[in-house]
Amino acid sequence: MNILNIGILAHVDAGKTSLTERLLFETGVTARLGSVDAGTTQTDTDAIERRRGITIRSAVASFTLGDLQVNLVDTPGHADFVAEVERALGVLDGAVLVLSAVEGVQPHTRVLMRTLRRLRLPTLIFVNKIDRMGAQEGELLAGIRRRLAPSCVPLNTVDGIGGPGAVTRPVVGLRETAALREAAELHSAELLEAAEVLAEHDDGLLELLVDGVPPSPGQVRAALARQCAAGVAYPVVFGSAITGEGVGELLDAVASLLPSVALPGPGKDGVASPSVSRPGPAEEVRGTVFAIERAASGEKAALLRVRGGELGPRERLVFHRSLPGGAHTYEGRLTAIEVAGAPDRQRAMTGDIVKLWGVPGIRVGDHLGGPPPVGSHFAAPSLETVVRPRVPGQEPRLHAALLALAEQDPLIGTRTTAAGETSVLLYGEVQKEVIAETLAAEFGVEADFEPSRPVYFERPAGTGEAVEEILRHGPNPFMATVGLRVEPGPRGSGVGYRLEVDLGSLPLAFHRAIEESVRLALGEGPHGWPVTDVLVTVTRTGYAAPVTVAADFRGRTPIVVMEALRRAGTVVYEPCHRFELEAPRESLGPVTASLTELRGQLCDTRQAGEGWVLTGEIPAAVVHVMEGRLPGLTRGEGGWWSEPAGDRPVRSPVTRRHSVHTSH
Repeated sequence: MNILNIGILAHVDAGKTSLTERLLFETGVTARLGSVDAGTTQTDTDAIERRRGITIRSAVASFTLGDLQVNLVDTPGHADFVAEVERALGVLDGAVLVLSAVEGVQPHTRVLMRTLRRLRLPTLIFVNKIDRMGAQEGELLAGIRRRLAPSCVPLNTVDGIGGPGAVTRPVVGLRETAALREAAELHSAELLEAAEVLAEHDDGLLELLVDGVPPSPGQVRAALARQCAAGVAYPVVFGSAITGEGVGELLDAVASLLPSVALPGPGKDGVASPSVSRPGPAEEVRGTVFAIERAASGEKAALLRVRGGELGPRERLVFHRSLPGGAHTYEGRLTAIEVAGAPDRQRAMTGDIVKLWGVPGIRVGDHLGGPPPVGSHFAAPSLETVVRPRVPGQEPRLHAALLALAEQDPLIGTRTTAAGETSVLLYGEVQKEVIAETLAAEFGVEADFEPSRPVYFERPAGTGEAVEEILRHGPNPFMATVGLRVEPGPRGSGVGYRLEVDLGSLPLAFHRAIEESVRLALGEGPHGWPVTDVLVTVTRTGYAAPVTVAADFRGRTPIVVMEALRRAGTVVYEPCHRFELEAPRESLGPVTASLTELRGQLCDTRQAGEGWVLTGEIPAAVVHVMEGRLPGLTRGEGGWWSEPAGDRPVRSPVTRRHSVHTSH
């Protein structure tokens, strides 16, 4: 059986979870439709998810289409949970991006689509809610081509759009039948339009069109399959998750156009189905942990995408994890596994999503078969808040609960301040509210949160050197000599580390202690913020055998790092977003005034129809403020889109970060 892992992505309230429920119902997995409003959905199982009507954590459900097993990953739609979306993208073979036919292209839709296009992840676009008043087809398609992807190809069209009787008709049939041939003849203009879009990436179609020869439905279908698999064309299906209209065509597109993990071969109806060869069982086991589930008893299970080899219960595996102090490796023996869509199967193979038990220390982001890959699809959180328990004396319990939540979301960085309080990193205020509800519901700790503040970082302004030596006379707090030079590194390089001393000048354990201590020390620069884009060079070392131990280097290195940074000087930076704002003509003045107040910088202002489009840069910490103001400034007619894009020096007096005791 072929395996296909797909994700459902959308702006909040586009109908993503409702579509998931409809797919499970139409494929016979469930006997009745789950409802978001009634709290009976299959994937939003968490009580908070059901109460709020939003998806917070990724969930996996499976169904079959002929000989294809589809593992469906339902991802969060709210922008505050982009970390969950990021992890889902890393395990997918394809995606379904859901839009509302009423609201059209929304801000977070654009963020998601830009990421999907950058990754070349094969993607279908499902336009939901065609049965709702105000639903559009032609204008929406134009908006998709203008704001999401120019190479979009509608597979169907809608009769009676905007009413309860809305029905769809195929334009590009994915199965060759008499009915579809007739439909294609009725919609020959739309088929020709599809061919013109696909000809941008297909010389054969282009040649036919230049010669005035209309391509056949089969030729258009084959070109669409190739280009969808390559992530350069985006099929569009109109439908309704509530009525089920168009969902059959979406399922046909999933089976025919998205690449499954299988031996290469012809697909249905003679159209080559894009596929990936399944390696043999002797291959090293490789995989990525993308979600953690914790039972009420505290037992932890991990969801992992198998990327190579096979694994089964009672096997001992080596996991890899990236930490601020460097890579970390640990072993674990599985006590049980459950393969998504095949609970009776005892071994997981390449392409499977599998649930693992028996590794208590496992965390999201851990990898099998080598160190974690470098890079991230989304920027780190740009907000931070201090959390306190309402009941005095529950500080340890609160901190333990937050650490447990960080296992499910590593980008929720937790640390203890010098005052003994716990600080948490965030993407937005909704995430803060959800964390508060989770702490109360799952851990029995009611907490109060300080107002969120921006997260800055520091870069060295110049070069600085420092040395601390073993004293020949007097007390020696640390029996170790360490000399370091810090200097600016390339933008985006993070922390670089190198030796100017001979590798044999110290035992390897001492070298490791210096490097790990350097990386940990750079978590808090002279202004209290993490230091990045820095190159650290070890210029001098020394020890006194046999009394020196690794702890001497761990104690001395942070002192040398901070002195070198003090001499180099550091500049504090704030992360920024690139934004695009649409506003009615009469709202231009108030909108630009608000942007100026929030330290936004305009790059371009141009007229678009009867309104204006503004582009520029704004500090990440105030994006949510501008988003909140925009409806009032534009009478609800404004549109906002933004994405992480660089940084800039902080102009105002720099606020010191709370001093830190320990980091996690």
